[in-house]
Amino acid sequence: MPIPDKGLVYTGSRDPRPGREGVQEHSVQILLGDADLVGDLAVPDDAKALVLFAHGSGSSRLSPRNRYVADILNGTGLATLLIDLLTVHEDHIDQQTMEFRFNIGLLAERLMRLTDWHSVHPELSSLPLAYFGASTGSAAALIAAAGRRSVRAVVSRGGRPDLAASSLAEVKAPTLLIVGGDDMPVIDLNRQAFDRLRCEKQLEIVPGATHLFEEPGALETVARMAAEWYQRHSG
Repeated sequence: MPIPDKGLVYTGSRDPRPGREGVQEHSVQILLGDADLVGDLAVPDDAKALVLFAHGSGSSRLSPRNRYVADILNGTGLATLLIDLLTVHEDHIDQQTMEFRFNIGLLAERLMRLTDWHSVHPELSSLPLAYFGASTGSAAALIAAAGRRSVRAVVSRGGRPDLAASSLAEVKAPTLLIVGGDDMPVIDLNRQAFDRLRCEKQLEIVPGATHLFEEPGALETVARMAAEWYQRHSG
C-alpha cells in the first residue's frame, strides 16, 4: 500500500470549552502529496475510535450541524476529524464555479488517501477508523469504504448514498442511513441504496425531521444514533 503521508501539522490548539474538559482540540493541516487539507481534530482522553467527516456539497468543516454531531460524539469517547476535502485553492474556485463540490470521485479519493494516512500515523493509527457522511459526502464515504476495508463503520445523515452507484454492493463496513421523516425524495433514494447494500445495514427515519434536521431535538437524535452505531461496530 502506498504511504501518502507527508505529515500532520498542528497549526493551533484550543483551550477546553465549557463542558469539554478531557478533549484535546487542534486545528491541523494534513499534507497528502499535492493536496494540503485543513481540518479540526478533537481527541478525548481514552478515545475509542476516530470518526472522519465527509461534508456535503457546498459545506465545510465549519458546518454547524456536523460540529454539533462531532461534539456529541466526543462526549461519548469518540475522536473526530472534521476536514475540508478540497484545498483552499480548490475551494476558492468552487465558490465561483461549483466545479468541485459534486466531484464525488475526487472526494472519495481524498478520503481513501486520508485513510491510508491514518493507517501509518503514529499518534492516531491505533484508533479504529469510521466515516460520517452528509449529503453528497455520504456517497464519497461509501465509495471510500468500498475501497478501504479497514473502515469499521459508516453513518450517513440526510445523504445521497444512491450516488455511490456500483460501489454500494462492495461496501463491507456496517452502514447506518439516517433520513428525516419529512424528506420524502431523499427517503426514496436512501431506500434504493439500502436495497443495494450487502453489508450489515440499518435505515433509520427520524419522524418530523426535514433534510437539514433543523427541528428541535432532530440533530441530537442523529448524533445519538451515530454514537451507538460507532460504539457497536468500532471496537
